[in-house]
Amino acid sequence: MRKLAILTFQSLDGVMQAPSVPGEDSSGGFTNGGWARDCWEEVMAQVQREAMDQPYDLLLGRKTYDSFASSFSNSEPENPVAARLNAAKKYVVCSSERELEWQNSEIICGDIPQQIAKLKQQGGPILQVHGSWKLIQTLLMHKLIDEFRLWTFPVIIGSGKRVFETGAVLESLKLIKNETNPSGATMSFYTSIASATA
Repeated sequence: MRKLAILTFQSLDGVMQAPSVPGEDSSGGFTNGGWARDCWEEVMAQVQREAMDQPYDLLLGRKTYDSFASSFSNSEPENPVAARLNAAKKYVVCSSERELEWQNSEIICGDIPQQIAKLKQQGGPILQVHGSWKLIQTLLMHKLIDEFRLWTFPVIIGSGKRVFETGAVLESLKLIKNETNPSGATMSFYTSIASATA
């Protein structure tokens, strides 16, 4: 059985919507996109070191998949981040079948929690969820997350899509790694106690 980890950037008040650039996700009238930019470069170096150096597969919601595909599928092979993302197996959660053009991509549809539970039972590297707010809510509701990899930025936004919305289920976690950047952004990795003892 392999683990599933979410890799999420959030503000101090828990907003994860559109951290990197202003136009990333304006749904719901969100106008504060790009709020993580002051810490972005050092955090991305840390993400690459701590979460992307080892083999992994990706589990992505449709919108995040489309955004990643447009950004990385035709990148130069010398770009190490793009090279790893292109090489990774990508499982894409969709409400219906659709054609996927990014290499190594496969659709997941139907009973999503059941399909993801089956995926975790297979052999292979860790499954990492990047972005994918709606998917994370489903994973939280069904307690399918084994590890929470959170980067918290020293900014308060006030409104927007939050990592832990009202559908989250009570769960005890254990802090397994923590590191603060000079900018004040903090990396915190938590493991689900239930997953650790399973």
